[in-house]
Amino acid sequence: MNRRTLLTLSLPAFAAALPVAAQQPAPAGAADLDTALARFRAIPGRSSYLIAVGADGRALREAHAASDTLFVGSAVKTFILARYLQDVEAGRLKESEPLRIDDAVRSPSSPVLLDMTGRMPARYVLEAMISHSDNTATDACLLKAGPERVRAFIAKAGLHATRIPDSTRRLFSYLVGAPEGVDVGWAAMRQAMDGKLLGKPRSPLNDKQTMVSSAEDMVSYYQRALRGAFFSKPETLVEFKRILAMADAISRAVPADHAAYAKGGSIDWEGFHALCFPGQMMLGSTPATFCFTLNWTGSDKEAAPIMADYLSAVTAILLAVARRRA
Repeated sequence: MNRRTLLTLSLPAFAAALPVAAQQPAPAGAADLDTALARFRAIPGRSSYLIAVGADGRALREAHAASDTLFVGSAVKTFILARYLQDVEAGRLKESEPLRIDDAVRSPSSPVLLDMTGRMPARYVLEAMISHSDNTATDACLLKAGPERVRAFIAKAGLHATRIPDSTRRLFSYLVGAPEGVDVGWAAMRQAMDGKLLGKPRSPLNDKQTMVSSAEDMVSYYQRALRGAFFSKPETLVEFKRILAMADAISRAVPADHAAYAKGGSIDWEGFHALCFPGQMMLGSTPATFCFTLNWTGSDKEAAPIMADYLSAVTAILLAVARRRA
């Protein structure tokens, strides 16, 4: 996004302006997986993907630059969800506990909670974080769970390429020029949204406040998480899947009538653009786990057609994978 609208960290933010590709007639050659993968690799920028069908990818595995660390945006919110539900499972937190929503956690790109002041049960705040990628909801959940506890979960899972910020607002604060670790507050953030930056703008790809991962990390995580490897109670896995299935990017990329669990992400900031869609779709009883990431630099005018190409290519790939397993 440009300076006036600041930052977007959600796949639906761009997808909402595009056709629901999963509901459109399949493009020519869509059933040809090699053709679809080549279309994805041909999109300008740094691209990465990993597709693993079956247990640990034994039925099918396709990869391209899968170990590269790229900006993935709101895709990291799935780790906050998992950590939060682990703490619910352990009795440290409760989904029924109301979380305070006010200027202390308010953040840009919050389609559900931006204008709300009050209290909301954590269950619904978690849902807003995933289903609409609401950044205010994200910061409320991250504050409650604790960013260091989420990072400890990521480290214990062996996701060495994955990093999260202290909060989305601290990330935004850093990108608009604030010193590292400083939360400029909601009033200053609103000024930044109007173009009054605090200093020289910084790249989302940095070593201070960022949202990065690799396709290998994402696929490994989703394979294990959706088997219940990070939870001790069956009902926790059910809740994890229920919330992840709400992500509204799913209907725009996953073939119709296939259950899927995912959380996408994106950003547009000072000529830097990123799109990421990791998750898992079910082919009957067979899981197909995937991650598609694209980072590029270019003008805002160039962004829309590249986004459309990305969504079309990802849709074609997933459709080809589903048809191959039919």
